Amino acid sequence: MSWEELDFLQVLRIVVDIALVWFVIYKLFSVIRGTKAVQLLKGIFVVLGIWFLSSILELKTVQWLVYQAITWGFLAVIILFQPEIRRALEQLGRGSFFSRHTQSEEKAVYDAIDSIVKSCHYMSKRRIGALMSIERETGLSEYVETGVPVNGQLTSELLTNIFIPNAPLHDGAVVISENQIVAAACYLPLSESPFISKELGTRHRAAMGVSEVTDALTIVVSEETGNISATKNGELYRKLDEDGLRQLLMQDLSPSEQNGSSKALSWRAKRNG
Repeated sequence: MSWEELDFLQVLRIVVDIALVWFVIYKLFSVIRGTKAVQLLKGIFVVLGIWFLSSILELKTVQWLVYQAITWGFLAVIILFQPEIRRALEQLGRGSFFSRHTQSEEKAVYDAIDSIVKSCHYMSKRRIGALMSIERETGLSEYVETGVPVNGQLTSELLTNIFIPNAPLHDGAVVISENQIVAAACYLPLSESPFISKELGTRHRAAMGVSEVTDALTIVVSEETGNISATKNGELYRKLDEDGLRQLLMQDLSPSEQNGSSKALSWRAKRNG
């Protein structure tokens, strides 16, 4: 084997090594983005910055304090951020880091979509206000913590009953993860965007707010008009009919449809610019 071939293999090995590391880092950031763990990362960078400066300036006392913080901070991180760590390990165990989906998982997604569409159609006809946020890659645990745990199988009946007027959990948002209703009566961040129409209420602002900081797909049923809207990636899709809502959910949640074209949705939904 020539030196040129050896050099090429060495370079290829380094490239693959770096690419794999960056891929894992990217997936980890996708898991914790939008959760409390983001604040943890900021704190870690601050501590590392202080340690770097103290090393240059030879500040022995500061170095000792930072060393103690790092030593005991690792244990504190495991305790305080156990939900995020567990979620990352669960995704790794399910193979979702590599976006592989079994037939049973696809069927669960289709069943969940059917339940959501059926519930929204029922509530729209009767002008029952509703707000539901569907977790995708970004964790919604910090919003789940503001509500009441449900951890129930996602069905149209359960979803509808939560939003029945005067029911204990009808105020606030429902958080859905995979085929489960994780929590109800959750508080979502309100959008401060000046471009949201004045005719839209708090539910729509909350839906826009969570779409601006996470990749969640959030659905709103208007109590005043019965119109169905959805938000994702900071954009608002208004006046969705039953078919338009189903297509939007299939496009963003179904593993077999996520790579398809989104153009077919444009004639079904009026997007708020």
